Amino acid sequence: MARHILGTVKTAAILSLLVLPAMLHGATDEAEISRRLTQMGAAHPRIFLKQGAEQSLNESLKSDPARARLRSALLAQADSMLATKPVERVLIGRRLLDKSRTCLSRVLHLGLAWRLTGERKYAERARQEMLAAAAFSDWNPSHFLDVAEMTAALGTGYDWLYAFLDEDSLRTIRQAIGEKGLKPSLTVNGWSKAIHNWNQVCNAGMAIGALAVAESEPQLAAQMIARAINTVPAAMHEYGPDGAYPEGASYWSYGTTFNVMLIAAIESALGSDFGLTRTPGFGATADYMLHVYGPTGLPFNYSDAGSGRAGLIPAMFWFTSVRQAPYLLWSEWAKLAGGDNPFDGDRLDPLLLLWLPKGSSRPSTPQALSWTGHGTTPVAFHRSSWDPSATYIAIKGGSPSSNHAHMDAGAFVMDAAGTRWADDLGMQSYHSLESRGVDLWSRGQEAGRWKVFRLGTAAHSVLMVNGQQQRVEGMARITASKPGRTVVDVSETYRGQLGQARRGVQMRADRTVLVQDEFTGLGPERASVRWAMLTRADVRVDGPGRATLTRDGRTLEFRVVEPAGAVIRIYATDPPPAETDAPNPGTRMLGFEIDAPAGAARRVVVHLVPQTAAASAVAVQPLSEW
Repeated sequence: MARHILGTVKTAAILSLLVLPAMLHGATDEAEISRRLTQMGAAHPRIFLKQGAEQSLNESLKSDPARARLRSALLAQADSMLATKPVERVLIGRRLLDKSRTCLSRVLHLGLAWRLTGERKYAERARQEMLAAAAFSDWNPSHFLDVAEMTAALGTGYDWLYAFLDEDSLRTIRQAIGEKGLKPSLTVNGWSKAIHNWNQVCNAGMAIGALAVAESEPQLAAQMIARAINTVPAAMHEYGPDGAYPEGASYWSYGTTFNVMLIAAIESALGSDFGLTRTPGFGATADYMLHVYGPTGLPFNYSDAGSGRAGLIPAMFWFTSVRQAPYLLWSEWAKLAGGDNPFDGDRLDPLLLLWLPKGSSRPSTPQALSWTGHGTTPVAFHRSSWDPSATYIAIKGGSPSSNHAHMDAGAFVMDAAGTRWADDLGMQSYHSLESRGVDLWSRGQEAGRWKVFRLGTAAHSVLMVNGQQQRVEGMARITASKPGRTVVDVSETYRGQLGQARRGVQMRADRTVLVQDEFTGLGPERASVRWAMLTRADVRVDGPGRATLTRDGRTLEFRVVEPAGAVIRIYATDPPPAETDAPNPGTRMLGFEIDAPAGAARRVVVHLVPQTAAASAVAVQPLSEW
């Protein structure tokens, strides 16, 4: 994950974040935490799955096929870990994160396997893993996510395996948690002011470690936990007002799951979530995650998001239980009930057993076909149904200045007939760029970040004016959104290039999609505006304003309704323009160019017609009437 980046935040926003915890639930002082820690006592386990709770969990397996399936998957994964060697302190670039995650995965799988079966082999292998990590010279505090995940690993293992571990092992692991995990956070703590996933992950790791060793380090533990409760709302504020997560689907899985781990840990040990669950937008964010995945199972992978299908997402099960809203598991249930192993190797998979709602059965179909979220990165999703062959269109606003953002304000993706037609390249490996000297984390208009092809304007399904990048400081907002249609004002992201500029997407009743742009030339010179859509389909240009896309044995008609006679072009995306860029095999940009003289209003209307749709005639309406 990227290092701590605050990006461009106005003074008023910073001040609001500083007072946010008190506004939400009242600041929690260390004295209150100390009192609760004293009440908690010295009993272990206390984190996530309290002492004796494994009995009822095992009992539920007898009547709950879903849980029984997860248990079998857990044991299979744990068995595969028995013969592995413990982690070694080997950095990849500047990160130890891979090793921290490996350790966390092994401790969670092996630890829960021991608690459910009582078989010594699992506990002993987990002990070896923790002692190996405890022996590291440090956990790489210069990249504090590494420390956070390692502290979560040893904190959970120390707590869960407390009854198994001998005194020497307990002392060694406890000292490592304090000296290599908690205490470095007293000086390396810029993440506690961040408004993104670093805040969530690091606070969770520190709180879990603190809860584990609280009876030995009571003052330090109280300090860590109070800090987490009082500073994580700065990141949770980003879910407001509707639940949209600014950093996209894969970072949602990361930041939100650790946020949930933080809440679940303090609630299980201290008996309260201290008001965190009530943070505006946080409860609603599960709906965002439900809708951000299209019928193909692929996410709208804007910004630095992964582009593949996701495995089971533990946090979705937690939200379903807390909200008592089974429909949230619509997409998860298909993965859980499928023929393959439901565990896909994710380090947090064991939490599924703890958070799966009791008596689970196939959830009802979600009712909403459209969902809109405002906030830092506004997004909207529309689909014709919840069937795998449905048509789906998603669009985003936002700013290139926000954390992990690309030059992609106004970008969209589209699914239809089980195929993704309009796509996004997504992120490029940070290490592949950093190792070649690319400065990924500067945010100026001319920063090296924007010279990376996948991150710049040219690689996205957006307007591009005279070959220029979108404006870093610009912000694109959703100005109209209703069932089946959304309008985004992208004017600020083209400041100095265009006058007013808006993009709308519409899910039509015939299961076709309209993408409509309206903008004004700014001058003084005539502007050349490129309209383009990234696709992995094969493209045949059929004539002016017409093309046929073919993929997976299916077809999509690409029709330019306005302007008439547009000359369709294919823009190369592979090989990429620079040596540092990753290849993009099988991709291309489909589009055309139009002139925009100073002061002239232009409208572009593109009709995307799947072969399964019986398209009706398009009656174009101004976006102001949408």
